[in-house]
Order: sequence, then C-alpha cells, then structure tokens
Amino acid sequence: MKAFTLRASLLSSTVPMLGIIMSLLILSPDAQAQGRIAAGPEPNLSLKLEIERSIAKGVAYLKSQQDAASGAWSDPDYPAFTALAVSALIGDPGRDLHQPLSAEIEQGYAFLLANRQADGGIYAKGLSNYNTSLAIMALVQSGKAEHLPVIAKARRFLVNLQHDYEKPGVADSLYDGGIGYGSSTTAHSDLSNTSRALEALYYSKKALADTEYSVKAEEELDWDAAISFISATQNSEASVQRWGESFILRPEDKGGFVYYPGNTKSDQIEIPITGAKPKIALRSYGSMTYTGLLSFLYADMDSTDPRVVAALDWLQQNYTLDENPGMDSQGLYYYYHTMSKALALSGLDILHDATGKRIDWKQDLALRILSLQKRDGSWKNEASNRWMEDDPDLVTAYSLLALEQIWRQL
Repeated sequence: MKAFTLRASLLSSTVPMLGIIMSLLILSPDAQAQGRIAAGPEPNLSLKLEIERSIAKGVAYLKSQQDAASGAWSDPDYPAFTALAVSALIGDPGRDLHQPLSAEIEQGYAFLLANRQADGGIYAKGLSNYNTSLAIMALVQSGKAEHLPVIAKARRFLVNLQHDYEKPGVADSLYDGGIGYGSSTTAHSDLSNTSRALEALYYSKKALADTEYSVKAEEELDWDAAISFISATQNSEASVQRWGESFILRPEDKGGFVYYPGNTKSDQIEIPITGAKPKIALRSYGSMTYTGLLSFLYADMDSTDPRVVAALDWLQQNYTLDENPGMDSQGLYYYYHTMSKALALSGLDILHDATGKRIDWKQDLALRILSLQKRDGSWKNEASNRWMEDDPDLVTAYSLLALEQIWRQL
C-alpha cells in the first residue's frame, strides 16, 4: 500500500465563518505539493449535475419534514438528528451563498441552541456526547460569530468526557482515552462515539483558532490516549492479546475494526483449538473500519503508520456497496456516510478491490446512493431498522451529506 496524502475535507459547509472556517477546508501549500496517489479521471460533469438534482430533491424533502413549532427534525429528544439535517441543508451546493440562511436552517439552529445545558453540552435527555458532537459540527458551519462561545463551551464539555479509569494518566483500562455516549465515569467508550467527538474537536479547534476562544493547551484532549483506545478497537495481534486469552485473530479480520475492545456488532466466531478450549474471533466490519480510519486521520496519524495502512488494506479487500461488509444491510447508510468522509479526508481517488480492479469510489458511491433515492426525494433503509435507519429523516441526511462530500471532491 502506498502512502497517501491527507487533504482537508469540506464536510458539509461551503460558508466561510468570517474567514475562520477556511482553515478547515485547505491544506498548507507544502502539504498540497506532496500530491495524491492514483489521481482519478477528470471531473464528470454529467455525474455532478445528477448529484445536484438528487440533492435538490433531498433538500426539499428534508425541509418538508421539519417540525414547524420546534424547528426539530425526527425525535426532538435527540438534537443530533436536527444537527445532521441542518448540516445537510447548509451543505447544499445549490444554496445561494450570498443570501441569508433559510428559515429552516435558522429554526434548526434555534432548536439546537435551546438544548444547551449548563455543563456546556447540547443534548436533551441523554446521549450527551453523540448529540453535542453533531451539534458542534452544525454550529461550526453556520458562519455566525455568536455561535463561537457556544462551540467553545461545548468543546470543553466533550474533552471532559474522555475516559481515564482508575489511576489518572495511566493506561490501566482498555477504555482509557475513548469516549462513550455520555458520562466519563460510567458508560464505556466505543469507537463510534469516540470518532464523533474527535471530529467535532478537530474541526471546532480550527474554527476557534485566532479568536478569543482559541483552544488552550490545558483545554485539549489527550490525543495520545485517544489513539491508544482507537488502536485497541482494531483487529491486530497486539489488540487481541489485550482483549484477553479467550480471543484470537483471524487473518481475514486483520486491520479491520470492531465496536469497542473485545466487542463487535458483527459476528463472534468460535475457532477450534487442538487440545484446548475454542477461542473467539471478532469479525471486523465496514462501517467501524471507516470510522477507525477516520479517527486516525482526525488524530493526525502518519499515512505510513502500519495501523492506517492495515485499515486501508482491509477496506479495499472487503470493498462493496451492496452491503455494510460484515453487517449485511444493518447500518448501510451510516457506512456510506462514513465512507465518503474517510476517503475524502484521506485524499484517495482510486481504490483497488480484492481482485486488483481499480475503483473510482466517488462515481461508484454516488451512483449507488442515487439509485436508492425515493420519488419523494428521501432515502430509507428498507432492509433493516437497526440504528434507526428506518427513519427517513436520519437516512436522508446521511445520504445528502455523502453526496455533498462527493460533489465537492468532483
């Protein structure tokens, strides 16, 4: 696997935040000069136009689903759903950047701000990390200076959720360095929630730079501890040894990721051992492996690090858009959404599948998502309701964010 050059992702915003937000979007000239591997074909104008039409339909659908009274989408107990919808609307390439934000976006922001808590988090009845992380991402994209202090306080809240069990500063737990759904002392860390927090911390720090809210050293996350936790969720010889004597690594899982150390949402496979008790292999799966790769990128891991290389190798060996590898249809749209972000941020234009075939992932993924859009402009996981993917508001937001990411890469 060749080294790749990381490039900044546009995420879902094309709006400068008083000049600050551009630091999210552009790498330094030195970094740009390093180039990218396997440059893809010239931009496909026809595909770009198809994506624009699809996004316009999806945006119209989302706007029609907003609760007029509260400004929320889907379940108001989960501000994260509204944050995702707002991010999708604000990232619409058809939005006139010279015009004020639409009423729907403004109402969405008002709903998010109404859910601010005294501790700085942005949540309602729970899942404080999940909700706050996604709310931060939406607020970072707003272009509003008045959101900066909200972002800064919410960012400090996330930092304080990082787990450090038993002896402070000592890696004495597999969960140290990670973040879970909420409390830093009770709920265990998991890769999905850790990645959500790292994304919000990574981009909010850039948005707050050179303002009165710039992040101070003592307000920063322990990124080394976070990398240690992320690494412990990757299927590797070192990780499996840390999980315990009952676990074993299968070659086909190496480099992929699981949900948290010693736990997968995919299959637990019993492996016979001659003269001893069987051992358990935890199957790697697609959505968590893209999440793991994305987490490494947010932590500024070197592209030649063996853990990064192993993750990319697993993803290419298991490349498919027909399912979330290892999970069938479960979490399919989260898989697409995370895939688009991870590959855009990595700077890769071309992948190679298990047969060596070259894959233009942007075209491949765009066409797949376009083919699944319903006539009313929405998307919905018809095959599985796991992780609430039977909610068309949530899945439409995922799909729009993925298409917007691809559109910008084209």
